[in-house]
Amino acid sequence: MTGPAAHPAAHLDADLARAAAWAAGDPNPATRDELRRLAERARGGDAAAAAELHDAVGGDLRFGTAGLRGRIGAGPGRMNTAVVTRAAAALGGYVAAQLPPGDARPPAVVVGHDARTGSATFARDSAAVLTAAGCRVLLVDRPVPTPVVAAAVRRLDADAGVVVTASHNPPADNGYKVYLGGRVAPGPTRGVQIVPPADAAIAERIAACPPAAEVARADSGWTVLGDEAVADYVAATAPVAGPGPRRLRVVATAMHGVGADVLDRVLAAAGFAAPDWVASQRDPDPAFPTVAFPNPEVPGAMDAAMDLAREVGADLVVALDPDADRCAVAVPDPGTAGGWRRLTGDELGALLGEHLIERGAAPADPGEPAAVACSLVSSSLLGRIAGHHGVRFAATLTGFKWIARVPGLVYGYEEAIGYCVDPATVRDKDGIATATVVCGLAASLRERGLRAVDVLDELAVRHGVHLTAPVTVRLEDPAEGAGIVTALLSDPPATLGGLPVTRVEDLGAGVDGLPPTPGLRLRSGGDVRVVVRPSGTEPLLKAYLEVVRPVTDAGALRAVRAEASALLTAVRADVTARLAARG
Repeated sequence: MTGPAAHPAAHLDADLARAAAWAAGDPNPATRDELRRLAERARGGDAAAAAELHDAVGGDLRFGTAGLRGRIGAGPGRMNTAVVTRAAAALGGYVAAQLPPGDARPPAVVVGHDARTGSATFARDSAAVLTAAGCRVLLVDRPVPTPVVAAAVRRLDADAGVVVTASHNPPADNGYKVYLGGRVAPGPTRGVQIVPPADAAIAERIAACPPAAEVARADSGWTVLGDEAVADYVAATAPVAGPGPRRLRVVATAMHGVGADVLDRVLAAAGFAAPDWVASQRDPDPAFPTVAFPNPEVPGAMDAAMDLAREVGADLVVALDPDADRCAVAVPDPGTAGGWRRLTGDELGALLGEHLIERGAAPADPGEPAAVACSLVSSSLLGRIAGHHGVRFAATLTGFKWIARVPGLVYGYEEAIGYCVDPATVRDKDGIATATVVCGLAASLRERGLRAVDVLDELAVRHGVHLTAPVTVRLEDPAEGAGIVTALLSDPPATLGGLPVTRVEDLGAGVDGLPPTPGLRLRSGGDVRVVVRPSGTEPLLKAYLEVVRPVTDAGALRAVRAEASALLTAVRADVTARLAARG
């Protein structure tokens, strides 16, 4: 997306000209008039309006491996009907060009959306444009979780899929997520998000598109997918709970998103009682009124759910993000103030990995050996768990567009509370399936008189204490992140948490056989690892910290945890100070 920098007056004439040209080609009268009014204010000397105009028209909303994501509003730098129209036209052209020679069947594209502002309109815009372009469009007729659409792409063997969603971004944002499948992406890549070079090829087609008002649109002709899309997903997902007891009291929050009804149906089909929902957050609301940021990872976002859990005596708390592709979990912990704590993304990642490997989950790809995977910024603990069980492990670049491509995948995760627990159904992160597996695990542990924290202790004794933490820096200009990474590579820190830095790796040159990606990795012996990289979807620079300490026996665990925690705190202070100095 374009950066919200205060713009010099020298840009005003160019911005006004671009605004006039864009408005002339915008088929939506509301955003057309919005842009013209903004341009008039800027022309009249309103500095704030001039800066806003530059953000709206100073650059195009960039189409990348995350598709599109940005603020809703007028202009080529925002999410609106005109931007979506041109993206849909480019996607339709790209997919048609990838079909095997001589195959005359039209491309099949599934289109779905969440409940954010503009999502239903943008989905219908996409259906109209793709249908006019000769695609066979299957339009989901209601707001649904992203995993429902991802599952439909695989189940229907569609050549592509689109979900209009900004996931857990702020309320003012929306986005456009693209999957490829069918004849375009067969095998292990079927139903996975786009990666290079597809993103660049689609972006080139967007740039070559005529103004949106000139793009053909159909008034009808698409197929409507109703409840069958949800019902098929429910039937496929309920079994992931696995065998075992079902006695469990669950508190859940949908974070004002679209996951509640579908999770209710999946858990009921799996044999669980209905969760106790945080009523104020259960139903979709694009304003997200009860949370400062609609992301279960953010401190405080799960407070209402944990308060309810204490009130009703629950066994487990699950939180879905607004499009229900991510899941956070809180568990009883007598050693924590209040008796409950939210698991980190890596802690839940390790619990699920151990559970699914022990359960003998079958690979999604016939003929491939079972494999588990996580991103290179996630904890190294999953690799140790896999090695202990003799299961193949893969570390990938960040994002499920890479994790989901691992052949033979039975489980994959990334530390940002994204988990793929049923790749045969959804080759992407899936918060609802994750919550279902967690319920099965929690019910089994409850029956045995155990808790999730007991399993974490067992893993720590077996594989060592692995503690992780993030450091995030918000950037005024997304391009600033690359400069900070360059500065760190040319002048890396000598120590981290008092330990000498022993290795500096440029991720842009490729590491561990992975494709190049912006960022760097620092190591201090075998104890400390820090990965620094720019976010792919937001103007953020992120650092991912891990401290590992061996445990000699269960009696030493508490002391080793305290030692590791102190080291992690020191490393975090060093990294925070260095990033605050912008490299």
